[in-house]
Amino acid sequence: MDKRVIQERMRQKKRQMLIRKYTRLATYAIAAVLVVVFVIKGVIFPIMNRGDGEKDKKSQGKTIEVQAQTAEADPNVAIRQPLKGKGDASKLSVMTPGWHESDEGRWYQNADGTYYANGFQEIDGAEYSFDENGYIQTGWVTKGVKDYFFNEDGTYNKEKKRPMLALTFDDGPGEYTDQLLDCLEENNAKATFFMLGPNVELYPDTVKRMQEMGCEIGSHSWHHWDLMTLDENGIAEEFSKTDEALIKACGQPASVARAPYGSADQHVYDIVQKPFFMWSLDTLDWKLMNAQADYEAVMNGDLTDGSIILMHDIHEPSVQAALKLIPDLIAKGYKLVTVSEMAEAKGVDLQNASYSDFWQSSFDNGLVAGYKGEDDSLTGGSVDEVSADSQGTVGDGTGDEVSDGSEGSMNESGEGDSSGEEMSDGSSGEEA
Repeated sequence: MDKRVIQERMRQKKRQMLIRKYTRLATYAIAAVLVVVFVIKGVIFPIMNRGDGEKDKKSQGKTIEVQAQTAEADPNVAIRQPLKGKGDASKLSVMTPGWHESDEGRWYQNADGTYYANGFQEIDGAEYSFDENGYIQTGWVTKGVKDYFFNEDGTYNKEKKRPMLALTFDDGPGEYTDQLLDCLEENNAKATFFMLGPNVELYPDTVKRMQEMGCEIGSHSWHHWDLMTLDENGIAEEFSKTDEALIKACGQPASVARAPYGSADQHVYDIVQKPFFMWSLDTLDWKLMNAQADYEAVMNGDLTDGSIILMHDIHEPSVQAALKLIPDLIAKGYKLVTVSEMAEAKGVDLQNASYSDFWQSSFDNGLVAGYKGEDDSLTGGSVDEVSADSQGTVGDGTGDEVSDGSEGSMNESGEGDSSGEEMSDGSSGEEA
């Protein structure tokens, strides 16, 4: 064989061997890289993520614990809420501490990445209210039974106070009461109903509806007799029988009471073991029996913040007047609440005593049993009692009127004039 041919074959063989060698090396290198990638992605990253997850869980646990403690200490205080992803997209785009604004509203970013939500919070000496999504609220904000006003910039204005009135209705329920409840419900208002036992039995569904709407369930006795003419057993039975009827109708006894004709004394309160309510504005609707006259009696009367208004839902003119009064009073800036809601908002722990109003003048003169005083802080209790910002005329509560609003219907001993003539309760025992 030619020597040159042999040499050429040897060179080709060497070349093939080198190619195989480099191919093997490349294969080993690629395999090594794949192993490294697998180890990093399949082992190291999960371990790291698990560690971060544990930290997140611990951090989240701490946040929840802080929120729970804060809520227990004061439910009005805003909670610190962690950013949660898509729902907080506008917040996630800005991670610097301080005030920020987006299309949804204005919010505050804390240095730790959390934001305030669902409560009140003081920031740089001013107090703000944050909604459940963490944005500041303006205008009137309701917490429990109280209303707070926040300016356009979100700061709390403690000088602005929404006045309260308590509409109370005696002797029902009756055939017109459901119309009254419709109006209250449509206007997000509440009232207190002092009911007679036999009428509770006649209209149990109406009583149940009152309770479900958040109206207050009150007792006006069973027979509408003058309590001052009864012995202890007779007084107790008047209210225990009515409570039994109420429990059957709505599952609860009366939380408050009103004596027929306003005729009662401390002895009666101690027997019945309930707060008793008189009134500060008597419409005399039972006597007028005219819807327009009833309406004017209220609108032209003393509507001092904390007033208690007496009407009767068994009379059609009275209910027709109320259907007009309720939206008009709200339009004038008043909030219509139950007597117990008003007591709570004004800082009063109700006792087995008599209450005619929750005026500031009555507080100042020591005429309201259980008055604790008020606190103007957002998170510490009631806001200071100050002038109301309403469109209508609000009485000055100077105290010129007698505290129980009965215009002399009580005798010198403090007991009711049981004659029944021109009494503010005025129904003369009439039942629907």
